[in-house]
Amino acid sequence: MVSRVGAVFAPRRLGAGALVALAVPPERLDDVAARVSAEPGVNHNYEREHAFNLWFVASAADDEALRRMVSSIEADTGCHALVLPMLEEFHIDLGFDLSGRSAPGRAECESRMSGSTETACALPAMERGLFAALQRGLPIMAAPWAGVGQRVGLNENMVIEIVSRALEDGLIRRFGVVVRHHELGIKANAMCVWDVPDELASTLGRQLARHPGVTLCYRRARSLPHWPYNLFCMIHGSVRETVLAQRDEIACSLGLDHFSHAVLFSGRRFKQSGAHYLPLGPESGHG
Repeated sequence: MVSRVGAVFAPRRLGAGALVALAVPPERLDDVAARVSAEPGVNHNYEREHAFNLWFVASAADDEALRRMVSSIEADTGCHALVLPMLEEFHIDLGFDLSGRSAPGRAECESRMSGSTETACALPAMERGLFAALQRGLPIMAAPWAGVGQRVGLNENMVIEIVSRALEDGLIRRFGVVVRHHELGIKANAMCVWDVPDELASTLGRQLARHPGVTLCYRRARSLPHWPYNLFCMIHGSVRETVLAQRDEIACSLGLDHFSHAVLFSGRRFKQSGAHYLPLGPESGHG
């Protein structure tokens, strides 16, 4: 149920990333998904109900490394990739309220993130080494900061100082327990997309992100002619019909379905892990 305990980094602050889709013949889906999941830089890999039926998130140290990764996957699978980089984020800190109450912190999160167009920052070697280790998550031990510091040659106080500074700067969004939502019964996962005029995307994205049922919301590049959609949101729930009803209510309230749209429910989950922007060093005995 628990994937890891660790940091959620701000997308695009440590490196490059994109949502990538492949149209895979159904009889080859398992093999192609296994090839994609074998990439260390792929952190989410899902089947979805669409002609483009395999969707994954790819992260790398920079744009060139990302291009090489995607090109390698294309060469090995024979499938053309849609590469959809994020252009603007409205709500991306995916969290689930397990108490039945409305999720806390949405207003704070929205004010910090809505309309953000952050770019990668240059990091000193010491910080890069620590953040690379933190991508794995904190070691489960009595002194986790000392444990992660031992991996990279830093003492506990230095680790706490660097992490505190990264939290203040927004490079690290939060620390918490990262769960596998399927195991919590949250099995209906819909990616909802619209083709909205570019001049309306920011306004509509901010409005869409305010809805409590929206767990992720962002604007991505189109990939014409195969993918015309630029506004994305995710809605998670336990039952497909409930998610669809919620999606329709939200779209109706904002008039979104005047624009071309699609709903892509997830099928099988092939991989779910934290994003790896930085190369991972050798694992120590404390991981």
